[in-house]
Amino acid sequence: MSTVLLMRLAAPLQSWGTRSRFSHRDTGREPSKSGVIGLLGAALGMPRDDEATVARLAALTMGVRVEREGRLLVDYHTTGGGSVPGRPYGVANARGGLAGTVLSERDCLADADFLVGLAGDDEELLQQADRALANPVWPLFLGRRCFPPALPPRLGLHTGEVAKLLAAWPWRKRRAADVLPPGGLRLVLETDDPGAHGDHAGEVRYDCPVSFSPSDRRYRVRRVTTCYVTPEIVTVGRAH
Repeated sequence: MSTVLLMRLAAPLQSWGTRSRFSHRDTGREPSKSGVIGLLGAALGMPRDDEATVARLAALTMGVRVEREGRLLVDYHTTGGGSVPGRPYGVANARGGLAGTVLSERDCLADADFLVGLAGDDEELLQQADRALANPVWPLFLGRRCFPPALPPRLGLHTGEVAKLLAAWPWRKRRAADVLPPGGLRLVLETDDPGAHGDHAGEVRYDCPVSFSPSDRRYRVRRVTTCYVTPEIVTVGRAH
């Protein structure tokens, strides 16, 4: 049996990009593994170049249950342009000059809610991460620094299989009129089996971190599979 660290990631806005480049910053429909490990790294006070700790965290198996599907929003940004007192203002280009105004579009999820589990046999690391979520070294954020969690993420340590634990965990109604989606809640599970059964059997994602160093960001692929579950419903207003 594995030890499972459970977290609830809910906020007015979240963003979990895996292909963000230059003027377009994307988001996935649920938390990326690199984003979740980055959140734990902030809680632990992990230096960005600490590849040993990144490797230990990346070795954990991740599962996500979508408590509430978020709505995709696109935030339109402008940077630079115009002037400040006494000098022009812009974004530096490769030639050392100013490029003027830079436009970008940044995708995010509004009103999303996720139950995340990280499972493995590295109990020392999981216990450290659980304690750090209760008393983080650095501020926590959900994909971007401007998106703090609306609720404390910590849901404690549990024993079992991450898939079974996520499938059985009670679903908390946020409003009296809330009902489960007709097909159940979406469950995205990490798998080593390329032929795993699911709606997206063995889907490849390039979001497992190797290094967070600003000068040497590296990732590797992992596989996930998707299914749907119908958990027990608990009372409105009660925490998980």
